Amino acid sequence: MQAEDARELIRKATRVVTMKGKKIVEFKGGKNASDDAVTAMLGTTGNLRAPTAVVGKTLLVGFNEDAYSEALV
Repeated sequence: MQAEDARELIRKATRVVTMKGKKIVEFKGGKNASDDAVTAMLGTTGNLRAPTAVVGKTLLVGFNEDAYSEALV
């Protein structure tokens, strides 16, 4: 999955949480989501980072145990 796929996922979400180690950044989803959100979702190869999960209307990209615990409660 690449940038256009990431944009499609963002359009369907109300909240996007990107995680890289301890760094957690939240973005608003929807039609007017920022390009920064797409950039944060992509790895160095230009593909969607893993893991990626959709929990309700929240899109989680990357991994941070605390963020996943919060989203899954």
